[in-house]
Amino acid sequence: MARTRPSRGATPSSRSASPTGRLSPGITDHGAGATDQGADTAVTRELHLSAADDPLRLSRAIEHAIEGRGPAVQPFAVGRALSTGPGAAHSSSIDDATGVVEDEVAVVIATSGSSGYPKRVALSASALLASARATQSAIGGPGRWVLAMPAHYVAGVQVLVRSIVAGTAPVPLAGGAFGIEAFTAAVAEARSGQRSYTALVPAQVARLLDDDRGRGALAALDAVIVGGQAVPSVLRDRAAAAGVRLVRSYGSSETAGGCVYDGRPLDGVTVRLVDGEIRIGGPTLALGYLDDADRTAAVFPEDADGRWFRTGDTGTIDDQGVVHVFGRIDNVIVSGGVNVSLDRVEAAVRERPGLDSAVVVGAADPRWGSVPVVAVDAAAPAVSLSEVRDAVERELGVAARPARIVRLAELPLLGTGKPDRSAVARLVAPPRPEE
Repeated sequence: MARTRPSRGATPSSRSASPTGRLSPGITDHGAGATDQGADTAVTRELHLSAADDPLRLSRAIEHAIEGRGPAVQPFAVGRALSTGPGAAHSSSIDDATGVVEDEVAVVIATSGSSGYPKRVALSASALLASARATQSAIGGPGRWVLAMPAHYVAGVQVLVRSIVAGTAPVPLAGGAFGIEAFTAAVAEARSGQRSYTALVPAQVARLLDDDRGRGALAALDAVIVGGQAVPSVLRDRAAAAGVRLVRSYGSSETAGGCVYDGRPLDGVTVRLVDGEIRIGGPTLALGYLDDADRTAAVFPEDADGRWFRTGDTGTIDDQGVVHVFGRIDNVIVSGGVNVSLDRVEAAVRERPGLDSAVVVGAADPRWGSVPVVAVDAAAPAVSLSEVRDAVERELGVAARPARIVRLAELPLLGTGKPDRSAVARLVAPPRPEE
């Protein structure tokens, strides 16, 4: 059995932290709690895999993990490669034991973001519950949740945890795949005499708003949490016109999901800026990354005010305490010697009619070094490049103007519904000249 643990560095709050980020030497392959004489001991539990295609069973496993009545849980998508450390492989098993972790760990989320580095985020029961309870308080009280996101991602896991906190059964989509009919049927079931909610990404909201049944289902819910990426004002306006209450969510696996709603930190959450970077503190923070002490120490620094998560995002906090997120610090190109935030270009592009799902990436350019390029789905309406360039220039300057608009047969998406930016960048890259 593999041995692994969340890496939090050698700090007073880390009961058995080790410089390597792995289990202390006293934990043996004989199982949790076996120690060598005189070793730095740690209380541990097993980590089990649980298939996300059976969300009700997964929900029970998470509930047992939170209550301390069962092993820690790592949800996974059946048939996908598992991020479980060395020797990761495909699996279709449920409740496979994959390692031993600290007793504090309740759920492990395997994630790589939209363009990044694979990692496993260890979340405690207290972080998951703090997030779920704060969400419940922020959106109007307990209710029944429609599970329309993959249950192996933090957004799906939090739908299950919020249901546990509310004492209600989550309503998964029939067949497990997102679609208009499955979503409307799930909403009808969830609305049986109680408040009802769901969590979606902007692309799902846009698809539902394009359909009469979808609009009706969205409007019937008491709140729709939307996260994963920025929500264009065009989409917000469409939702408002349809009577849909959208709640914009900002957060990540490292914060147990969304922790800032409509720019306001949830109860107990603190947001501050350090050199322009958004940092988050509070009870929803993850314990760290399994088997990656260096990354944990870099991403979760501690100071006299507590422990913080470095989001890697830029933004501001206005005089009313509202958080405004601009985009990734590292999603920047240098075009003609000028730093250009691709996230800010994308936000400006998405304000144009018909471009609310556009993706902006950087592409090599022989004159400017790198330029923004807009990628859209082939089904998107025709748009004028000159009008888009003019609109972006007015807001962000000449260097930010997109060089071209590329129509793709289909925009590549991750399982979360977010755009796969690495794949988009490959598709829009100019052809290399022949050698």
